[in-house]
Amino acid sequence: MALTQQDIDQEIAAERAAYEERVAGGAPVEHHPRRDYAPYRSSVLRHPQRPLVAVDTAQDPDMVELHSPAFGERDITGTDNDLTRHHRGDPLGERITVSGRLLDRSGRPVPRQLIEIWQANSAGRYAHQREQHDAPLDPNFTGFGRTLTDAEGRYHFTTIQPGPYPWRNHVNAWRPAHIHFSVFGTAFTQRLVTQMYFPGDPLLPYDPILQSVTDDAARQRLVAAYDHGLSVPEFSLGYHWDIVLDGPVATWTEEGR
Repeated sequence: MALTQQDIDQEIAAERAAYEERVAGGAPVEHHPRRDYAPYRSSVLRHPQRPLVAVDTAQDPDMVELHSPAFGERDITGTDNDLTRHHRGDPLGERITVSGRLLDRSGRPVPRQLIEIWQANSAGRYAHQREQHDAPLDPNFTGFGRTLTDAEGRYHFTTIQPGPYPWRNHVNAWRPAHIHFSVFGTAFTQRLVTQMYFPGDPLLPYDPILQSVTDDAARQRLVAAYDHGLSVPEFSLGYHWDIVLDGPVATWTEEGR
């Protein structure tokens, strides 16, 4: 029998109750989800069954970096952070501004770091050849952007409010609107990936990917705040979202630590 949303809701509640019991018994707060989080079915399928393979860099500490992509600041253009200007026409949907700071565990800014984003269009469809959702494509929206943080760790994107979309985790499963964020670090092997969500989205409690971040405080750190000061008159609504790389208020990343 196919899984329903009610089945998944019950599994999410059971996982949360088990986590609260662990913490009450003295276990540490879990800022990152377990990789075998059962309500997120494909996470279980991808869960590693063997220990990770260690790379011996004792003889050459740079060996790992030599086998990964390189990045240079000259690769960024002046419009890469404005996803509404990547084509000749205007994309469909509500324009939004997303801005915040990249911070370390002590709240200090992390400057000159590459931040990339990708997202679905306003109809909830990705411009990707393996996309299976039959919502319309937008010829004026590719859904990818990037920028460098400034001296104060700030980043800024102009884009379109992404739409929710169905996925096949269970019957009638819908992902809430979200934007994927990638923080590059100083090399590709340091790359961290996470997701930003929007306040007041009614789908947030039903999404097993978001709910896999079982700790309430850690999960709330993935939801942006509406910021009227970031809204551009007659143009876009504004959202503020900081990314914290480490420490007790770290932003969840998909591969954990």
